[in-house]
Amino acid sequence: MKANFKLQNICGTVYRQGNILFNSDGNSILSPVGIVSRCLTSSSSNKSFTFSFENRKNIAAISLSPDSNLLISVDEDGRALLVNFKRGVVLHHFNFKKPVKDVKFSPDGKFIAVTHGSHVQVWKTPNHLAREFAPFVLHRTYTGHHDDVLTIQWSPDSLCFISTSKDMTARLFTLNPLEGFRPKTFAGHKDAVVGAYFSADGTVIYTISRDDVYHIAHTRWGISKRNYFNQARTKVICTTFHQAVTTPCRRIFHLEYLDCGRCLRLAISTASASLKKKSPLWLSTPSGEWLAFGAKKIGQLLVWEWQSESYILKQQGHFFDMNTLAYASDGQTIATGGDDGKVKVWSATTGFCFVTFSEHTAPVSSVAFVKQGSVLFTASLDGTVRAYDLVRYRNFRTFTSPSPVQFSSLAVDPSGEVVAAGSTDSFEIYMWSVQTGKLLDVLTGHEGPVSSLDFSPAGANQLASGSWDGSVRVWNVFGRSRAVEPFTLNSDVLAVAFRPDGRELAASTLNGQIMLFNVEESKQTNTIEGRKDISGGRKADDRVSAANNSSGKSYNSLVYTADGHCILAGGNSKYVVLYDVREGEGVMVKKFQISENLSLDGTEEFLDSRKVNDAGINVDLIDTRGEESDLEDRLDMSLPGASRGAGDMSIRRYRQEARTKCIRFSPTGRAWAAASTEGLLIYSLDDNVTFDPFDLSMDLTPQSTLSVLESKQYLTALVMAFRLNEQPLIQKVFESIPSSDITLISRQLPTVYLEKTLHFVANHLRETPHLEFDLMWAKTLLVTHGRYLRERKGEYASVFRMLQKELGSSQAEIGALCDENTATLSYLLDQAQLKSQLPRLDAMVLG
Repeated sequence: MKANFKLQNICGTVYRQGNILFNSDGNSILSPVGIVSRCLTSSSSNKSFTFSFENRKNIAAISLSPDSNLLISVDEDGRALLVNFKRGVVLHHFNFKKPVKDVKFSPDGKFIAVTHGSHVQVWKTPNHLAREFAPFVLHRTYTGHHDDVLTIQWSPDSLCFISTSKDMTARLFTLNPLEGFRPKTFAGHKDAVVGAYFSADGTVIYTISRDDVYHIAHTRWGISKRNYFNQARTKVICTTFHQAVTTPCRRIFHLEYLDCGRCLRLAISTASASLKKKSPLWLSTPSGEWLAFGAKKIGQLLVWEWQSESYILKQQGHFFDMNTLAYASDGQTIATGGDDGKVKVWSATTGFCFVTFSEHTAPVSSVAFVKQGSVLFTASLDGTVRAYDLVRYRNFRTFTSPSPVQFSSLAVDPSGEVVAAGSTDSFEIYMWSVQTGKLLDVLTGHEGPVSSLDFSPAGANQLASGSWDGSVRVWNVFGRSRAVEPFTLNSDVLAVAFRPDGRELAASTLNGQIMLFNVEESKQTNTIEGRKDISGGRKADDRVSAANNSSGKSYNSLVYTADGHCILAGGNSKYVVLYDVREGEGVMVKKFQISENLSLDGTEEFLDSRKVNDAGINVDLIDTRGEESDLEDRLDMSLPGASRGAGDMSIRRYRQEARTKCIRFSPTGRAWAAASTEGLLIYSLDDNVTFDPFDLSMDLTPQSTLSVLESKQYLTALVMAFRLNEQPLIQKVFESIPSSDITLISRQLPTVYLEKTLHFVANHLRETPHLEFDLMWAKTLLVTHGRYLRERKGEYASVFRMLQKELGSSQAEIGALCDENTATLSYLLDQAQLKSQLPRLDAMVLG
């Protein structure tokens, strides 16, 4: 099995902190998500992707050049990345050596202005087409403020800029010194100035302070007008400005008229819960029709069209930790459950959440899809198991136990008729009928909380359960004998998983081991010592090094790959480990590091002595909330006593830890997802590796393949292209085959290349418009080799699911297009009929 998985997207998180940017055409949004940036398209395509570059810590500010060629991303410590935006490639690294509040490109793109404490630094923009040894050249440093600079705004002609500061002033600077000109100070505010803007001609300046006051000033003689918003008990959070908008509107934010038909937009902290905590607000350019909001506290991103008062985009992750996830049978849909009690369903293709269920009143502990159909089951600590219909988006069944218990695990049998849930307090397993909703049976025998459940995928009527009592039990749930096969382990069991063929069972324990059992012979076949593999990462308060600190490291989630050859395991560590378990082996194939974010605890390998003060205390452990400038940030709302978990107001630990709570493999076998501290991480096979030869010989070259293709030996050319495994070459040969020869070539195709051909047809169906050509290939291959594929359906299961996924996507796209065309044609026919009736109506009126 291939192990070249690469991070493709982050779905569970849409916004963390920092500013939001629109690109030049106004259809895509750049949103900082931890140490990476996501690009979300708000137009009709509705897709998102995650850039491959990563900062060292959480991103604090980003800026895009006017020509959209360069993107600068600055983290909390002032370390910056200069990125080629169109290719997503990092060009240069640079350290500003101080936290950066704001960074802006000049309108002509030649300079970059950066806040630097109470100073402003202007740097020359590096060349994005050539590599340079020292690309960042300091043009000038501007001083004059007495406190931290908050924002920077360039004039339209790029000859000057204005900066705002916490010292309640705004200062106007020129890019180059002018004879007789001294930087002008705009004072008169009674609170920090949070925004300043130029008019289109550069003669008028608008400044806005946090106390709901904005000034209109002229660049030559100072303040000409003072206005008040008169919003009781409110503070201005952030501002943005657009010259072309003239229609006022009032909602949870404030739109205000200005002189010359311009409009100033201000976000004000009102009673709205979604925008209560410092939410950046930015406008779409150049039209100004859309407003984008980002809520840091709840991780919400909104794009709002203020004229029609409707949402263009509304995305939100889980409030707190994401506990569990599950793939649908087609691999296109992912369901997640979190500590906030919500269940969210995500599209693996677009990266967007399209439905949220909030019926649970406590953290969701487990979710599971049925093998066939559109039904989702969820278990929660509120004592209920719920079934959701993903066609009508409703909760159609709720399962409860005779006495109130908390459910920590969930499993659905392959037929989808029975659902089972394990409890944490009564140590029992409850089984319900999905059709009737009645309780069928209660399985007893465990002496500790039931941590994991899994039905045998082979349909052998077997249910495996793992418990903290150190035992794994295999129940024959539908047989008359009700036989139970217990396996005793030497530590608490955290997770169990069946192999896809149902013949092997894997269990992970608290001491970091993975036990493999042969279900048919009821014996243990292998033990994987995984504590050393998962160990790594030193926390801020650890007293020993990361290499010697393996205590507490264990796997709390296991999953077999689609072909059953490997096991993917993750737990309370920054690593996810892939093991090869064929023939009873337990060899580590690869370790995936889910995060390199130094803002999280447990990502550093060594103690950074630069963070230790003179008293020997790590500065990351010092609570500095009392030094914040805002009163709401200085207030200490914590209560005495122990913390009650996520969302508790008395919680004292604010530094998150890098860990994985759940891992699931896609049924297609080409992707896997992890519910981690950073969000829902989706890893897929890296298709950029074009040269991966198979059965290579000296006389096999791309030139010889093309020469064989020119001689119309299509089967030989296709086999040679598969042996070279260069995707452009395979596509050229594949598309050169006449449609009349598809049946003959499919019959003569060697079975060793059958899996590669089906994989390529599925990818070709997704990426190219040759729909009929690909459908002919898929039908011919499945019909011609039907018996061979049926006998080996387990080996080709991932290929079948991938082909099914692409066929379903194509069907949905064609259906939507047909519906749209039908509606358009109906409208045109109605208009034509109405136009033909107009002369008759006119004659009747005149008569």
